[in-house]
Amino acid sequence: MSEAHPPARHGVRTPLENTPARAWDPAAPIDAPLCLHHPHVLWDWVDYNGHMSESCYLLVFGDNSDAFFRYIGIDESYRDQDGHSLYTAQTHIHYVKEVAQGEPLRLTLQLLDLDPRRIHLIHCMYHAGSGDLLCTGEQMLVHVDMAKGRAAAMPDFLYARLQTILQAHATLPIPAQVGRPMGIRRST
Repeated sequence: MSEAHPPARHGVRTPLENTPARAWDPAAPIDAPLCLHHPHVLWDWVDYNGHMSESCYLLVFGDNSDAFFRYIGIDESYRDQDGHSLYTAQTHIHYVKEVAQGEPLRLTLQLLDLDPRRIHLIHCMYHAGSGDLLCTGEQMLVHVDMAKGRAAAMPDFLYARLQTILQAHATLPIPAQVGRPMGIRRST
């Protein structure tokens, strides 16, 4: 095992793992939407059809969530010291266009709603060159007390930061994919 990579306590590792959260500046402008993650499609994300595999879109949205968590002040110390974390309770993915190995991605994140225990957001994945929308991932996150194994209210500092972001995102249009039901449409 490489000395540069100490043994992990788990198998799945994210690009931002063990990266400290940034300091929150209450006077800093908030981008609407947030644009915090810009990966390229990796070789091991590409399937036998020659484009990014469906599961890897969710992997990239998870990495975008990690960037968001660090933006709002959550990192491993929040989990380890405070015993709280954000868990994904639901995800609804809309695949729009294919993307191939090596192509650049630009991820955005828009806060749609929140309450003291939940965050409703949408990730949008764009081709960083063409600007084409590739995929959206609408999610409901739950703030969890890990020791109790159930939802718990966020601390005041975190909830206040999220309310500030929600206010900055309030003027954004709601993407068409938000809240769309799944089903086979029948003509009458």
